[in-house]
Amino acid sequence: MRPLPPRRLAPVLAALALLAAAAAPAAQTDLDQFMSRVLERRDENWKKMQQYTLEEREVLQLTGPADVPIYGFVRDYTWYLRDGIFVRSPLRANGAEVAEDERRRYEDDWIRRERRRRRDEPRFVSAAYFLRFRFDPGQYALVGRETLAGREVLRIEYYPTKLFTEGRARPSRRVRERDDEVEEKMNKASLVTLWIDPAIHQILKYDFDNLDMDFLPGRALVRMGEIDAVMEMGQPFPGVWLPASIRIRVGMLSAAGAAAGRYDITYHDYRLADVKSRIRVP
Repeated sequence: MRPLPPRRLAPVLAALALLAAAAAPAAQTDLDQFMSRVLERRDENWKKMQQYTLEEREVLQLTGPADVPIYGFVRDYTWYLRDGIFVRSPLRANGAEVAEDERRRYEDDWIRRERRRRRDEPRFVSAAYFLRFRFDPGQYALVGRETLAGREVLRIEYYPTKLFTEGRARPSRRVRERDDEVEEKMNKASLVTLWIDPAIHQILKYDFDNLDMDFLPGRALVRMGEIDAVMEMGQPFPGVWLPASIRIRVGMLSAAGAAAGRYDITYHDYRLADVKSRIRVP
């Protein structure tokens, strides 16, 4: 076959370009529509969380050069309903039982702070609040199909533009400009990966990767490495998906050498909240 002369090739290339441009938005629109269903499902999960109490374990570990421990703790809590408020009550700290008077002081202080918050959700939701990020249509990419926890899932990457836009009141122009600069840099550095069961439009796992904080103030003293944050969902009851764990990893570098931070929260023993329930002390 003889090649087309340039004067006839140009219209063909232009037509192909138009077809490609028309096909791409259609595919992206399908993905946006799918993610819209996923977000509806996610919002249903958050609402259901208000129906349950649970047990929680919190672990913090900081290590220095050669992985030498610097600081850390392991704390266990129970959540229960008291006077219409979900209370986080300490049970153990580093394996030792929390004294009754100390536990009561913690609970009373918690309730005072919760009443000031005047929010509609249990505090353990706010522990994972940073994962309730804003989605921007058109910022997704379908990576492929994988298997997670025995389920066929879609792996979707999200490239945020408003992930760290807080929307809070910032009356000072200097504060607004500084916050906008930080938010813009954090958005550019961030990548969110989602593993989604397409059959039920359920996110099974969130992974915030490449959260580079090196541009933040104080970098002359401590240089922050990349931060990775992961939340996995579990199914404590049929058809009910609730957070199962949160894992945060961060690397740091100072004049003293390299350091690392690890913060883990696990949620377990979910149960329906009972207005008559009392704290369970082991």
